[in-house]
Parts: sequence; structure tokens; C-alpha cells
Amino acid sequence: MSAQVDTVSSANQTPDHPQPFRELGLKDDEYARIREILGRRPTDAELAMYSVMWSEHCSYKSSKVHLRYFGETTTDEMRAGMLAGIGENAGVVDVGDGWAVTFKVESHNHPSYVEPYQGAATGVGGIVRDIMAMGARPIAVMDQLRFGAADAPDTRRVVDGVVRGVGGYGNSLGLPNVGGETVFDASYAGNPLVNALCAGVLRTEDLQLAFASGAGNKIILFGARTGLDGIGGVSVLASETFDDSDGAGPSRKKLPSVQVGDPFTEKVLIECCLELYHAGLVVGIQDLGGAGLACATSELAAAGDGGMHIDLEQVPRRAEGMTPAEVLSSESQERMCAVVTPENVEKFLDVCRKWDVLATVIGEVTDGERLVITWDGETVVDVPPRTVAHEGPVYERPLARPDWQDEVVASTTAPLQRPETPDELRSTLLTLIASPALCSRKFITEQYDRYVRGNTVLADQADSGVIRIDEKTGRGIALSTDASGRYTFLDPYRGAQLALAEAYRNVAVSGASPKAVTNCLNFGSPEDPAVMWQFQQAVRGLADGCAQLGIPVTGGNVSFYNQTGATAILPTPVVGVLGVIDDVHRRIPTGFGTEPGETLILLGETRDEFDGSIWSQVTHDHLGGVPPEVDLERERLLADILVASSRDGLISAAHDLSEGGLAQAVVESALAGETGCRILLPEDADPFVWLFSESTGRVLVSVPRTEESRFSAMLDARSVPWVRIGVVDQGSDSVSVQDYFDVPLAELREAHEGTLPALFGQGAV
Repeated sequence: MSAQVDTVSSANQTPDHPQPFRELGLKDDEYARIREILGRRPTDAELAMYSVMWSEHCSYKSSKVHLRYFGETTTDEMRAGMLAGIGENAGVVDVGDGWAVTFKVESHNHPSYVEPYQGAATGVGGIVRDIMAMGARPIAVMDQLRFGAADAPDTRRVVDGVVRGVGGYGNSLGLPNVGGETVFDASYAGNPLVNALCAGVLRTEDLQLAFASGAGNKIILFGARTGLDGIGGVSVLASETFDDSDGAGPSRKKLPSVQVGDPFTEKVLIECCLELYHAGLVVGIQDLGGAGLACATSELAAAGDGGMHIDLEQVPRRAEGMTPAEVLSSESQERMCAVVTPENVEKFLDVCRKWDVLATVIGEVTDGERLVITWDGETVVDVPPRTVAHEGPVYERPLARPDWQDEVVASTTAPLQRPETPDELRSTLLTLIASPALCSRKFITEQYDRYVRGNTVLADQADSGVIRIDEKTGRGIALSTDASGRYTFLDPYRGAQLALAEAYRNVAVSGASPKAVTNCLNFGSPEDPAVMWQFQQAVRGLADGCAQLGIPVTGGNVSFYNQTGATAILPTPVVGVLGVIDDVHRRIPTGFGTEPGETLILLGETRDEFDGSIWSQVTHDHLGGVPPEVDLERERLLADILVASSRDGLISAAHDLSEGGLAQAVVESALAGETGCRILLPEDADPFVWLFSESTGRVLVSVPRTEESRFSAMLDARSVPWVRIGVVDQGSDSVSVQDYFDVPLAELREAHEGTLPALFGQGAV
């Protein structure tokens, strides 16, 4: 065995000489358990493997006890269309006609603060490889971004690097970025969230899984060489909080923990993998992301029917003098690990040579139940693989509703001054649409390629991205991601359901039927009982909501330790929803239609609900009270109506109402359609409530005059509240709210689209 790690008594420790295992992120009792499993002291390489695989990021040790609730609430009927679910690299859903779609969202938060460009770029690269590992061709990406206050000194550095990283990697891969969200809030200063989603398409028979079976089968590592970048990324970087003791910003000592990406290598790797799959040359496959070879070898062996032997010296390296622990822990990008039968090894290598992809046999599947890794003829790892990959510590962290929660809930928006006069209402509209909370994200999204490969049907100024997956039939998918840290802070259970409801509604608004959910749960330190209460409530809210809607959670990611010192981010459960549309030609755009005199109809009920709203944030810097009500049965009914209306051609445009309410939806739809409209509020209506309330379960639709009677009859038959709210005015160049105010489209566009370029564009101060 190689050099072993021993302990010293606590009395002999000094702050300058901590225990080696503690430097790797392990606790005293975790190290003791490793010794118990092995019956001896671990080697350096073994300690490295256990430390990365037992990290919070990889093992979910603080969240497992709560994540089980997803399984408990998922029925057989909900699982019927799932080909792969929680526990696999990504969820896979049967979408009909022999097609399957795989999708997942993951975080790369801390790396994106330390080194924004590479942190964001490798976040995209990592989620793309998860999709590749399921046997799919990646077809689209999305992103959920959270930054500090827009005018904060460090925000520009992070925004610039992250946006360039997301665009630089995704654009180079030739993957359209079809949507997402960008939010600014002071709580994310020092803890930006970079959540990347990727979707891929495959034939159902081409599904690949991660396991190593069949004694004598070879283990082949292919892709980029292994270097020193990313070592400790999942343990010392992703699984601990930042220290704000010096207030100097990101810790430079963490820079080696950030991976370096090469999208052109990954682009070739995608094509190479697809040819290997189609040729039937792969028994099992695992991408190398967090925890690198430590993860790939232990997870493949743990999921198989035998053991594994790896000759670590065979791993191609790009750095001199790497130790076995460093080779195992490296998170160098653009690497995959495959299990291949002996008779197919040469064919496998031939395909890799064709694509100029470096491929090396590094080991084989063995009889027995041990993962054995050698280096220079010496055994450096000899472990039961399940103890590394699946039997890490499970913590039932203390959780408690925080003492301050009652005070937050009691601090409602009721006493806040509201606009009353027409001039005040007009001014409020312009203030909100120009605020960093609601302004156009074009400055960001135009740095991404949305239409590369030619299958993007809907992306620009849309509630969800729609992509064609079958040229012959026109079958496609819709994707949407949503979250609200503000609502979740006020009520974690309802906040998670509100994020689910909006993503679900956004997919339906495009004309697609929602089918499945993925998530990325971003929270502060799990060692804080208040954070664990927020997490538990959000998980239960999301799981119960999915059960009520009848769609399963197919997988996801947990990101803890998003805080600096004692300051945690707003709890931010990101929810992604996948929908299916039979014919993408029927997709519903956001922009108002081109037929003269189309009727604008508002579906759903408008209530006086402003707690947690953007209005309260922008005009009063207030966060308190109770979030809007959520009615998931109503959301389900709305989705059925929208899908049926898309199929029957009853509506020409649709936009969900969420942040900013009706006013925001009208402005965005008018600008997207480049046409004016006249809004007529109901008689005796409170104009402030009707224009700016954030009540959920509402959609604004544009209906051709020839279809209005059919559409309204369908709404009445299904007991859906609705009101004629206005008309599209093709001859007008303004948005007019009758009896209150009129704003030219040019003025709206200038207010809406000028904010981010002024803050972050060339020459911005």
C-alpha cells in the first residue's frame, strides 16, 4: 500500500497544522468511519476518494433524508413515462414515436464567483456531459443566473465573466440557449447562482446507463488529458461557505479548484460518443465531472456486478509529477469513462482515432467486490466501491422554523403607499419595467446563440423555449425554468410551489403539455437549522405540488453552503419543466398577433396580492408578508385549455402573468409583437391592483375575432374565470390604459431595454 494517513491527537494540532483529512473537508467522525470500513488507516489516494465522494456536493449527506420524499410521493402512474430517474446522470422521459428526451439542471455556483468565466463555462460543459452519458445528442441549454445588486461594485465583474462563460462554451458547442432567467438581489453578492440546464434527444432503444459489469470487460478513459485543475472542487470549494473575514472578495486560494474548459474538445467528444453508441460498442458509460476519476470508477463499479481494477499510471496526464490522489481527484473537463467488451476494444479505439479523441485502456472489470487501483506496481486503493459511491454519511441535521419568520410574515405591504393618480400609475409602470428586476435581458441573451442548428422554434421574448426534435412529424419539446427566492423566503413550502406553477404554466403557454420536472435546490449552510427548515419545506412543497399536477421529478441537484459568513442567499429552488408538443407549427408566441382587432382576454382571478412582489421591492425596498395563493388544480386546468387552444388554433398569442403582473405582460407582448394595444380595466376595478398584482394562475391571450365565441364558450364550460381586458390595435404605436394613461412603444422600449447596457455595457461605470 502507498503512504497512509494517520491521525495525531487534538492536543498536538495547531491552526497552522490541521489534520490532513480536515483539509480535505472530512469531519473527525467521518474519518473514523473510513478507518472502520477499511480496518486500517486509509492511503492518501483512498482518503482523496472518500473526501470528494463524501462531500456535500457528491453525497447529498445533509439532503438525502428529505429528498426521499420525492420518491414517496411519486406514483406508478407518474413514473409510467420515465425511462431513467433520480440517481442516474439525468432523467429520461419517453415523449412518443420512439423518441425520448433527457434533461437536468445543475449548479456551478462557487466556482463562478471565484473565477466567473471558467466557472460558468465548465458548468455548461458539465451538464452537457451528463446528457451525453445518457446516450443522447444535446440539443439545447438554458441558464438560471442570480447576481448581487445590479449596481454593487463587484456585480459587473461576475456578470461579465459568467455571461461570457455561458455564451462562450454553449455557442462553441453549437447548442442554442433557449431561455432562462437572470435575477439581481443583494443576497447573492458573493454567492452568485449559476444553474445550467441541458436537454438532449435520443431514440428510446439508445438509452445508456452508468454501470460496470462483465468480468474481463475493459475500462476506457477517453477525451482530454488529466491535469491539476479542479482538484477539491466538490469538497473544499462547493461544500463549504466563503469566509468574509477580510472582506476582500473571492478567496484566491480556491482558484486551483476551478476547472478549465475547452468546448471544442467537448464538441468532438459529443460526435465521438454518438458514433460509439450507435455502433453498439458501449456496455456502460459515465462522464467525469465533479470528483473526476474517483467518482467515475467508484460509481461504475458500485452499480455493476463485480469489482474493478484500474492501473492509474495509464491515465494520460498533462502535468508533471502528479500524485495518485491528484489524478483521482482532478476535475479536468471533457472526459468520459466507458466499459467495453474485449472484442470491441479495437473498434472503440478506431472510432476515437477517427474523431482525434485520445482514448486509453486504464483497467478492467473483475470478479469480486473490490475497487483496486494501482500505481507504479503498488496498490494505492483497495476499497468496497459502494462505501465510496453510495454509503457515505447521512445526516439528519437539526431544523427549526426561525424565530424571525413570524416577524417577516407580519410585515405586509398593506401600509405601503400605493400609486393612485393616472400620472402615478404611469410613472410606476415605467419605473418597474426599467428596474433591474423587470427590465429586458436582451443585453445578456443576445450574447447567446438561440437559433444554431435550425431547430429552435421559440426562444426570443418567450415564456419557454420550444425546440423541434423530429423533422418529419414536427414533434417538439418546450422547456422552462423558474424560481423565486423572495417568495420562498416568505414561505418555503408555497415558494417552491409557486416556482413549479410558473414553470408549468410557461410550458403550457407555448402550447406544450407539461410532462416532467427537474430541479436545482440552492440554499445556505445545512449546518444552520433555519436553512434546513427552509430546505425541508421547499422539498415538501415541490414534491406535493408535482404529485398534485401528476408529473414526476426525474432528478436534480442540491447546492448548499451558498453563503458568506453568516449571510445566506435567499432560498432559491430552481424548477425546470419539460413539455411535449405534437407539432411545433402550433406553438403559441408571446407577441401580440397581426390580425386587426384581436381581443385580449385575461384568464384567472386577480386579487390584491403584493407581498413579496417586485413592486414592493423596487418602490419600497420591502420584503415581507405572505406570497400569493397557489392553486395547482387551476394551473392544471389552464394548461389543458392552452394546449387545446393551440391544437384548435383558437389563440394567436399568450403570455403568463407573474412578476410585475398584467402591466409587465402587456408591455412585453406589445414590444414582442411590435404593435400597440388598448387596455380597458373592468368597471369599478382598482387600477393599481389590476395592473400590478402578482396573483398566480393567470394568462393573457390574444384571440382572433373569428374564434372569440368558441374560445369563451370553452372557458365557460370549464368554469375558468375570464374577462375581456382590451384589444390589439394595429394602427397604434402605444400601450393605452383607457381613462388612465398612454405610453408610446418607443418610450416603453427605451425604458425596458436601456438598463442593463447602461450598467454592464462597454464604457459603463
